[in-house]
Amino acid sequence: MSYLHDDKIKFLEQKANDIRESIIEMLVQAGSGHTAGPLGMADIFTAFYFHILNHDPRNPLWEERDRLVLSNGHICPVQYAALAHAGYFPIEELKTLRKFGTRLQGHPHRGALPGIEITSGPLGSGFGQAVGIAYGARMDGSTSSPQVKFRTYVFMGDGEQDCGIIWEAAMFAGKNKLSNLTGIIDRNNIQIDGMTEDIMPLEPLRMKYESFGWHVLDIDGHNFEEIVNAVEEAKAIYEKPTMIIAHTIPGKGIKEIEFDYKWHGIPPNKEQAAKFLHELRTLGGKITSEHQ
Repeated sequence: MSYLHDDKIKFLEQKANDIRESIIEMLVQAGSGHTAGPLGMADIFTAFYFHILNHDPRNPLWEERDRLVLSNGHICPVQYAALAHAGYFPIEELKTLRKFGTRLQGHPHRGALPGIEITSGPLGSGFGQAVGIAYGARMDGSTSSPQVKFRTYVFMGDGEQDCGIIWEAAMFAGKNKLSNLTGIIDRNNIQIDGMTEDIMPLEPLRMKYESFGWHVLDIDGHNFEEIVNAVEEAKAIYEKPTMIIAHTIPGKGIKEIEFDYKWHGIPPNKEQAAKFLHELRTLGGKITSEHQ
């Protein structure tokens, strides 16, 4: 991973804004899908695909690539957008989201699209699969510490922590000291029915993972330096897996919908999309001017 200098931060900020624009364009074309979560995770996906991950869009099945597993598959518009902008497939294809016969299904499907590591849909199952990938890598000797050929990253939602399978996987990873595994929880405090602490309180979330044998970090999920530094710290922890609790704003970039849980699972209509895109493009211009 290269040094995160000022020019690179500017590049990442602009790329994240481009990805947010693509998300809105995808959703309005589809007429269905999730808005708040993908917008909120755009900075993290940008940091990974454009700075952190060891990967090659021209060779998506490269054996030594880092594995990025999306467990909360309903936020796939942000992963699709990041993959397209990174060069895995044409950006124009993003507008086929959820269309009949598309490779961009409503939940990611392994084998349908380059760069997708698992098929995800049932919440919690992706975490278990990521733990299995990390454990398997250790079994075949490809991640014998400290010579790590690839790392496994798994992204989850905070509402997803309601699922029992999450804690089975967390216990297994902690017991087996899977230091080649790093989790990211999108702590945006919303789920489809309301605020997480009203539906099923999660706190103290950090202490729960620590009690299962994880190294835990809290970060601002919109700060590129904090995202990158947390991943670097995770790489330095050899005796346990790391969980990064990334505090994010659902709907980030669109002031009208930020923190509004009702946007968890609905797309914008044409009028709303035009308004949202104008706001993002205005923001993009500010990013450029602030760094000149």
